[in-house]
Amino acid sequence: MSNNNKTPPILSSQICTQLLPLAFKLYHSYMGKSLNPSKRQKLIAHYDHRHLQEQPLIPGLPDHVAELCLSRVHPSLLYSVCRSWRRLIYCPFFPPFRSFYALFFSSSDNEIQLLSFDPMSSRWETVPPPPNPLRLLVHHPSFLCRNLPVQSISVSGNLVLLAGTAPNFNPAISRPLIFSPLSCSWSLGPPMATPRRWCAAGASGPTVYVASGIGSNFSTDVARSLEKWDLWEEDEMDDFRWKKMRQLKDGRFSTDAIHAVGWRQKLCMVNVAKQGTLYDVTNDIWEQMPEGMVGGWRGPVAAMDEEVLYAVDEDKGLLTRYNQDSDNWEVIMEVENLRGACQMAAAGGRLCVICGDGEILVIDVVAAPPKFWTVQRPAELEPLAVHILPRLSRLDF
Repeated sequence: MSNNNKTPPILSSQICTQLLPLAFKLYHSYMGKSLNPSKRQKLIAHYDHRHLQEQPLIPGLPDHVAELCLSRVHPSLLYSVCRSWRRLIYCPFFPPFRSFYALFFSSSDNEIQLLSFDPMSSRWETVPPPPNPLRLLVHHPSFLCRNLPVQSISVSGNLVLLAGTAPNFNPAISRPLIFSPLSCSWSLGPPMATPRRWCAAGASGPTVYVASGIGSNFSTDVARSLEKWDLWEEDEMDDFRWKKMRQLKDGRFSTDAIHAVGWRQKLCMVNVAKQGTLYDVTNDIWEQMPEGMVGGWRGPVAAMDEEVLYAVDEDKGLLTRYNQDSDNWEVIMEVENLRGACQMAAAGGRLCVICGDGEILVIDVVAAPPKFWTVQRPAELEPLAVHILPRLSRLDF
């Protein structure tokens, strides 16, 4: 991509011409009215607005009205026009576009790194590290054919790191580590009564769920347990805790790192033995998974907006979509790169998949026919998990 900060003047003029009628309409509509001042001031308090602007965003208009107009333009166009518009799309108070995030393992220093891939610049960007380095056990001679899992989920626009293995083989994480892309900061969730590894982890709406697993030692109670924590209640001290929910009937999910997929107010869980179960988050009950659903669960699975289930058949390289009415998986496409796929994320009409050779594949399932392309991963880094989250806020662009 060119380093020039301005595209030909005709592009800027065309966009401004289209925006000006809307701009003046909005300006007269909002003159004298409050634009959610408390929320706006909270966001701007973390950002020096004067530093953003070298010139008005749209000449002749107050910046807050110009921001409303520009928020209706695709970020890729704003990125290409001029430096001030490019800066704007990374501001904390501007509607964020989606980016890819990946947890990588660096064998050179045995650390876990979180990087963000910006689709506007097509570059990997460093994410501020957590307060303490993430030194988790990923490879060990006793596990030649597989990695020791590092379990993370996406919830309410945040990345939450929930489970991993310490060098002494004990659970490495006693409190969830939360990364917020919009504030570019890490925070801690409430302490878990029993830190664990090899568990089932997932989310439904703003609520994080952890089920089964193994603590420092095997316990039947832990193997059957289910706990939840609501991120939206984190400001209320009385609710800043994990709550115990209805137990599993047995511990069959305690020896696998399982992605509990949030789908239509249920959590879908399948272990390595292809035994499946559903948890109804509304009624706090466990249900039997439909035969067709578990039968087609042959690799990583993700839910688009918690409504549509997509799965990869890791043996055949097939991408499938679940049909609840017929209880079967419909084949969407076959891609050789999908063979050996180990993890997948879904959001905004796109799937992001870690393939068997460590390649990262992006699939646009909205396009007809679906399109796919690869994202070059950083050298000497091994991808462990991918997530689709809001872009990073940048104050020094």
